[in-house]
Amino acid sequence: MKGIDTNILVRYLVRDDPAQFRAASRLIENDCSVQEPGFVNQVVLVELVWVLESAFKLARPEIVRALGALLLTSQLSIEHPDDARAALDEYQNGADFADSLIAAANTRAGCEYTATLDRRAARRKGFRLVK
Repeated sequence: MKGIDTNILVRYLVRDDPAQFRAASRLIENDCSVQEPGFVNQVVLVELVWVLESAFKLARPEIVRALGALLLTSQLSIEHPDDARAALDEYQNGADFADSLIAAANTRAGCEYTATLDRRAARRKGFRLVK
């Protein structure tokens, strides 16, 4: 299994640099397979959303479509895919992707709640505001 870095996914999705797109495309389409998928960890997913939002100014629906497609790509193995899908669903409905993934991961790990100083995050299930 090969680990996939954020920049590979960014270039594959955005196609802003032809040479890097070709390299990323070759890796994902030729070197990754169902038998030997590329591994995408949760940190990469959070970075990917952040880069697509901040650097490329993509709209939320575009990001949702891109991440949804990655989750279905048989050449990729997503770390804790159920957490990623839950976070993507919440993101689609207006939540912060990173917060949603943190809450899902912490719940899966058996946490009673996730302590936060972020008032917006604290309004969500799985978080508790620390005062």
